[in-house]
Amino acid sequence: VQLQASGGGLVQPGGSLRLSCAASGNIISIIYMDWYRQAPGKDRERVARIDTHGTANYADSVKGRFTISGDFPRYTVNLEMTSLRPEDTAVYYCAARSRANNYWGLGTLVTVSS
Repeated sequence: VQLQASGGGLVQPGGSLRLSCAASGNIISIIYMDWYRQAPGKDRERVARIDTHGTANYADSVKGRFTISGDFPRYTVNLEMTSLRPEDTAVYYCAARSRANNYWGLGTLVTVSS
């Protein structure tokens, strides 16, 4: 499975940004697709997860502000981020999980700054 993420950039506090991720390869094996992030000096954390039935869950730090959505015939996932805060600044990674493996895409940088 290969994952291609896009959509990072610079946004002001309070602004919005959308990240997209497209999976290719053995996509039928995928059970979940996730967004993770890693801020400088911090551990990588899972921000949001969606399964192939559309059930989503979120880290407490982003609940009510971020929305994950998935198109599973196509295995594309979006992360809509609103009310962005400086502490949301991080490299965001798309990930996918099958029963046997975890897959990671290259990160995309999101910077929230005035």
